[in-house]
Amino acid sequence: MARTVVQERLVEVEAVEAPEEARRVPAGGEKTFRAYDPDQVLLMAPVLSEWIPEGDLAHFVSDLVGSGTLDLGAIYASYEEECGFPPYDPRLMVKLLVYGYANGVMSSRKLERATYRDVAVRMLCADQHPDYRSIARFRKRHLEALGELFVQALRLCRRAELVGLGSLALDGTKLRANASRHKAMSYERMVTKEQQLEAEIAGIRRNVDALLSEAERVDAQEDERFGADRRGDELPEELQRRETRLAKIREAKAALEAEAREAETARRAELAAQGKQPRAPRDGRDPFKPKPTAQRNFTDPESKIMKTSDGSFHQCYSGQAVVDSVAQVIVVAELSDQAPDAQQLEPALCQLDRNLQAIAAELAQGAVLTADAGYFSEENVQITSEHGLDPYIATGRFKHSEPQPPAPRGPVAKDASPKQRMARKTRTKKGRKIYSRRKAIVEPVFGQIGTVQDGRRVLIRGKPAARAQWRFECTIHNLLKLHRAGGLALLNTS
Repeated sequence: MARTVVQERLVEVEAVEAPEEARRVPAGGEKTFRAYDPDQVLLMAPVLSEWIPEGDLAHFVSDLVGSGTLDLGAIYASYEEECGFPPYDPRLMVKLLVYGYANGVMSSRKLERATYRDVAVRMLCADQHPDYRSIARFRKRHLEALGELFVQALRLCRRAELVGLGSLALDGTKLRANASRHKAMSYERMVTKEQQLEAEIAGIRRNVDALLSEAERVDAQEDERFGADRRGDELPEELQRRETRLAKIREAKAALEAEAREAETARRAELAAQGKQPRAPRDGRDPFKPKPTAQRNFTDPESKIMKTSDGSFHQCYSGQAVVDSVAQVIVVAELSDQAPDAQQLEPALCQLDRNLQAIAAELAQGAVLTADAGYFSEENVQITSEHGLDPYIATGRFKHSEPQPPAPRGPVAKDASPKQRMARKTRTKKGRKIYSRRKAIVEPVFGQIGTVQDGRRVLIRGKPAARAQWRFECTIHNLLKLHRAGGLALLNTS
């Protein structure tokens, strides 16, 4: 009987209700949504180009390079010898760089990552994945050729009727160099630091000689002092660092002195041609030596300290651009290591002449050039006219000691200075109308390059490389203008 009771207890167990958590309905379970299965097997198009919608920038870049519209002859010509593993096709690398720069991706590591993650980049690279070292080497090797694509892009925009050459605007922007302002040193401090380091090195050498003479007598002390894996006659690390630093300071100091001599020699030659005598510096220093405040950067010696738009000072280059009014296409892309804009007008107009000759184009009748007050000088007014452009350059404020500009109406005095004449010209009804368009023509271009292309900074050191990168950035800007206006179809209809 006892056995039966135990069996009943084992079988007859009360039902336990499931916990509330187990009875909950999954979130959204009672609602209706489209089917979502992350593990679903997809039948994708076997051609990568079909993954990208029509009209996408990737198709434009692919057609632009793949059809031969951009001539890559200069890049192909550099591959003369066959050695090692075959390199990547230049078409692949150019497509990758053009598309990357157009989307603000310039880092070689980010470009390599995009070949795996970005469908458009995967299509442009035909599912190949060049590593970041190959991308960086290709860009460094062909940087000059990439910069010269600017003229080809300008020619395409001209064929697409995006360039009128009737109204041009000149302006500049400060491009941050790949260098820190804290790595710069003034000439005065170089002289002081050079003497200090020479004294420190002499003192360390005396201590080293004493230590070495004592170490020759006691091998055990030598091992303890210099280490078992060292001979004992090497220079201490402290001395090596100081000697390396001293060598860099001497090199920078010599470069500043050479620049000062060259500049003073040129200045004296110019004064002699004008029949003038040079004045001695007020502080009594040698005019052929650098100013005490003259600086040189150790990271990128060719960059200069410049004041940027936010009022701060940084190591920069000055990027210059002449922009056409029809579609904001850049017709001149130049770069300088000098902050004043007035010195950049003549090089920009000389490049304009070369670019127009290269694309077989001419300025429109009565073409005008507008520029802000930073470009004004009597010489620049004359230079602009000599290049076939009617100048409208702001003169800035007149000093109290200067003759004030004449009224915008009525006759102009015969003895009026070029500055007075230009001030009156920009104040007339026609002049105000022409000059008022300057900001709308050129300033949005720098904003577009800075935001869309992230082109506010120069990644490569040295003025020639910085200039090539700036021209390539301007090339990308013009190609984006062509793409947004209708792409290569405009070339077939024009």
